[in-house]
Amino acid sequence: MKAPDFWWDRSPGVLARLLLPFGALYGAITAHRMAGKGLEPAVPVICIGNFTAGGAGKTPTALALAEALMAHGERPVFLSRGYGGTEAGPLLVETGRHSAAEVGDEPLLLARLAPTIIARDRLAGAHAAVAAGASLIIMDDGLQNPALQKDIAIAVVDGGAGFGNGLSVPAGPLRAPVRDQSRHVDALLAIGMGKGITEAVGVGAAAGKPVFRSNFSVDDAVADRLGGTRVLAFTGIGRPQKFFETLVDLYAKIEGAHPFPDHHAFTDAEATMLLEAAKARALLPVTTEKDLARLTGTPARDALRQASFALPIRLPLPEGLVTLVVEKLSACRARRQGTPPASHMPPGA
Repeated sequence: MKAPDFWWDRSPGVLARLLLPFGALYGAITAHRMAGKGLEPAVPVICIGNFTAGGAGKTPTALALAEALMAHGERPVFLSRGYGGTEAGPLLVETGRHSAAEVGDEPLLLARLAPTIIARDRLAGAHAAVAAGASLIIMDDGLQNPALQKDIAIAVVDGGAGFGNGLSVPAGPLRAPVRDQSRHVDALLAIGMGKGITEAVGVGAAAGKPVFRSNFSVDDAVADRLGGTRVLAFTGIGRPQKFFETLVDLYAKIEGAHPFPDHHAFTDAEATMLLEAAKARALLPVTTEKDLARLTGTPARDALRQASFALPIRLPLPEGLVTLVVEKLSACRARRQGTPPASHMPPGA
């Protein structure tokens, strides 16, 4: 699905106002679902979600947090719905065996770091994660899904887009009013620059929740590779413009930009068109790692995949956010065991 442009206007336009009653109903239903108490798996659950439809940086955040927690001795297992894939799960993702058409593009990226379970039934997926040896579960998305009790929830905010026009789907990008969703998170992480930073800070202040900031980064070798290079950029993510802006920041010379809907399944005709357009002008095809994961299964898609450069990005997490998660994990486990958290236990206990 491609997010309508009017969603991101600073104030609601005519079409948004016409859709306002439907958005109000959708938001109210979602807020009611979020208030439900989910079931508690055998291990703590951390949810990385966002308040809006579309991408905000959830998967890079989940990866960065898992890596940080692994350094603390944890054994995280990712849990994903497997959006865009045909498999219902529960299924343990195998990168050399499964394709994005089967399990979705994001699970393939997650599985490169840690065991990853896809499941449309989140509770069944949680049981499978525990069976896979999880000391904790990291949900990529699912903030609005009430099936599981979330011990820690982090809302990722796109610093550039923010909350758009402030209305709920289909009138705007929000899944429910921000004030209703912010009750269910422990912190907000704003990624990038723009109006979303101010909006996130305001939401955090109103809800009494900490707001952290970060930005995507790339290795120097990648920056050197793209700096001054003439490229044909293509992507199917939530906000393609964000990818194009990143390339500009790296001083790549974009001589062709092709946006597609989020999680777009590239056709053979599209793959052939992109590859021929790049060859005709001696351009380097550049895309995201998520998009590259979907370029498989046919000779045309394989050819574009082999010719393309996938931009690898990293998301440095603020130390304060990692500390917050570690402390809340300790408190969660203490609660489950009926003992005070380690940091609050009396001397000699």
